[in-house]
Amino acid sequence: MNDETDIQEKPEQNSNTSTPELDPKDERIKSLELQVKTVTADFYNYRQRTTKERQETRKRAQEDVIISILPVLDNLDRALEAASSEDTAGIIKGVEMVQRQFLGVLETLGVSIIKTEGEKFDPALHDASGTEKVDDDNLDGRVIAERLKGYRTKDRVLRPAQVVVGKK
Repeated sequence: MNDETDIQEKPEQNSNTSTPELDPKDERIKSLELQVKTVTADFYNYRQRTTKERQETRKRAQEDVIISILPVLDNLDRALEAASSEDTAGIIKGVEMVQRQFLGVLETLGVSIIKTEGEKFDPALHDASGTEKVDDDNLDGRVIAERLKGYRTKDRVLRPAQVVVGKK
């Protein structure tokens, strides 16, 4: 019996000397709370980092566009300098060259001019600024004049063309 008493006493001694342990459920709750705090902090940092990266990407894209447009501005400055002379044909030729250069820059950026005259009126691409009576049935509902050019990228209309539409 002495052995049994020793065995029974040992658990009692152990419970008196050890620190109280948490219930497994409480341990799990503390662990999950820590995970939530960690994930929340990580997500906050992620949002801050991606916001900063987006701003930086936007800034660099703007800088790239500006860099591609600067030569056009240089040529406009040259055209204005040439305007002081009386060579009108030369000035017109210079401005036409600048226009072609600018359209080339837009093209490299993926921008194209929206086709208008003779095209069927499309409200997604055209903004009707007026109508004009036409006798020809083929011109009814078609663009007969362009007041302002429209521009688009592959996916989006940047500015619809302002047009006059023929109406029977």
